[in-house]
Amino acid sequence: MIAVACDHGGLELKEKIKAHLIESGYEVRDFGTDSLDSCDYPDYGAPAARAVAAGECEKGILICTTGIGMSIVANKVKGIRCGLCSDPLSASLTRRHNDTNVLALGAGIVGPNLALEIVDTWLTTEFEGGRHSRRIGKVMALEEA
Repeated sequence: MIAVACDHGGLELKEKIKAHLIESGYEVRDFGTDSLDSCDYPDYGAPAARAVAAGECEKGILICTTGIGMSIVANKVKGIRCGLCSDPLSASLTRRHNDTNVLALGAGIVGPNLALEIVDTWLTTEFEGGRHSRRIGKVMALEEA
């Protein structure tokens, strides 16, 4: 199951991504928002990130205008490694090297076609492990410091 969430700035893109995911055979849990009314991104991004951290959802995709706010929120949740990506190469590397479990996108930065390519790349790229596992262990240990 893939968690999706957005604020008002990411609503249109979230709906396109959600439809694409469902069409591609993924189960989706939508944490909102469902309105263009101004809202606060932590109210939607945090519950989605918590669902990923708790294992209720395998991965998460969070969208706001820049993706920055959502990535900050997600990375405040213990157990989350969120990468903000605006191109497929970054999406691939953030999975291969950083084993990210949440993807942040900026609706005002990437258009819908590029966003879908980023999502597909991110979802289908596997973590390489090896030396990267040691590094991820060090990153995750920072949550305990």
